[in-house]
Amino acid sequence: MAWTLLLLAWLASLASTLGSLFFSEVMQLQPCLLCWYQRIAMFPLVLVLGIGLYRQDAGSVLYGLALAAVGWVVAGYHLLLYSGWIPENLQPCSKGLSCADVDLRLIGFLTIPLMSLLAFSMIVGLLVAAHRQGEQA
Repeated sequence: MAWTLLLLAWLASLASTLGSLFFSEVMQLQPCLLCWYQRIAMFPLVLVLGIGLYRQDAGSVLYGLALAAVGWVVAGYHLLLYSGWIPENLQPCSKGLSCADVDLRLIGFLTIPLMSLLAFSMIVGLLVAAHRQGEQA
C-alpha cells in the first residue's frame, strides 16, 4: 500500500511539473518569483520520488515530504497574497511580474496558486499516508 501511495505522489508531481511547463512554455505565461520558488520545490520531487520508487527506497518519502512541505508553505503564502489577504507591500515581487496579478482562471475560480496549493497538499497527504503505512509494515 505504501508503494501505491508513493506512486500516486510521484504521478501528482509529474503532472504538476508538466502542467507548470505547459503554462510557461506553451501558453507563454511568465512565472513570478513565488512561482519559481514553487517550481524549485516541485521539479525535484519528480526525480526524488521516481528514484525512490525505482530503488524501493523508503527514505525517499521523507526527502519528498520535506520538499513538498516547503512548496506547500510557499504556495499557501502565494494564494493568500493572490487573494488579497496579505497586503501588496509585503509581496516579494516588487520588480517585474507581480505575484498578485490574475493571469489565468480555469472554470471561473481555479488559479495557478490554488492549483499549486492543491497539488502540494495532495502530495503531502499521500507521502504522510505512505510514511504511516511504512511504519506499520
